[in-house]
Amino acid sequence: MQPVSQLPPVLGTVVSRRVSDGADIPVIPDCCNVGITARILVALNIAALLLAALTGDSPGDMLTRAAVLCGVLEPVAIASLVALCGVRRVVSGRSLRTQWAVGLAVPACLVMAAGLIASPYFVPDLRGVGLLGWVLLRGLGAVAVSALAFEYFRLRSLSFAPSLADARLQALQARIRPHFLFNSLNTVLGLMRSDPRRAEYTLENLADLFRVFMRDTRELVPLDEEAVTCQQYIAIEELRLGERLQVNWHLEDMPGDALLPSLLLQPLIENAVHHGIEPSSEPGLISVSIARVGERIRVEILNPIPDRPPTRSGNQMALSNVRERLMLLYDMEAELKTGAADGQFRVLLEFPYRKERRRRDVRRHFSPYR
Repeated sequence: MQPVSQLPPVLGTVVSRRVSDGADIPVIPDCCNVGITARILVALNIAALLLAALTGDSPGDMLTRAAVLCGVLEPVAIASLVALCGVRRVVSGRSLRTQWAVGLAVPACLVMAAGLIASPYFVPDLRGVGLLGWVLLRGLGAVAVSALAFEYFRLRSLSFAPSLADARLQALQARIRPHFLFNSLNTVLGLMRSDPRRAEYTLENLADLFRVFMRDTRELVPLDEEAVTCQQYIAIEELRLGERLQVNWHLEDMPGDALLPSLLLQPLIENAVHHGIEPSSEPGLISVSIARVGERIRVEILNPIPDRPPTRSGNQMALSNVRERLMLLYDMEAELKTGAADGQFRVLLEFPYRKERRRRDVRRHFSPYR
């Protein structure tokens, strides 16, 4: 078993953990996300086809109108999405009024600019005020369509994301299990006389874990901080399970500045312990690999499948919770796969690499004694 003192030194955590600022959901959707981009483009093309079908006089005229509409809409829509992808990062965190103004102005300006360029081909006879009105009308249409898209994705986020109170209650119910608390405290009581320094360290780890458990689960944290949380959890379980719990950490290629939702990896490792190690009386090995592959983060967790079925259920519930959170944040850009083969249960998690803007210099190494 890899002792806690020999865990990779690249991992560290901040002295004081973050707290959620309770900010509202951003007005501008994440247009860098492939899923959101695909939904918007598909909806626009369907709308263009319907409009061509309603205004065309014959099948040939319908096809011609559809081709022209899609040919104009596609470049403008793609340019708007690319611009909004960058603008969202700039205005994120500002007032809702500013986000709405900037978010609606970007596609409106692009549509009006495209209208001015295309006007000689579509309305060559318009000049002056008439041309200005024609362009402004297209700009207002872009504002209306953008507002509908923004509101749709905002409501969609609200439907996926629980309220702050519900998120904390869910974290308490799903993560802080009474048996884990009682077992940990009993382990600490057993160490008070024989190894008081280790007992004090375990209590500090337990306090850190409960602080993380009660954090707003919508908050994004660096990957190295989440990895330390997982190691703190394993360190406590090692005291209870002893030599039965063996963990190999493969974190040499892990980008510590990658952002992910808080408590995304810990429940997966907790599943590996409770469903792969605890039901068996024999030692078992859990393998945890985290690495960057291109512009994606790849997490692989392997644990043995015991001969005796686990006494507690809940594996699928935790996996479903993780999948829902991945869908909320990354849409179709993230995936969670599970499977069993050769006596091993495998969890494969992949999500986009989103870098933390500013690295924190105040860190401490994770070691058994400080």
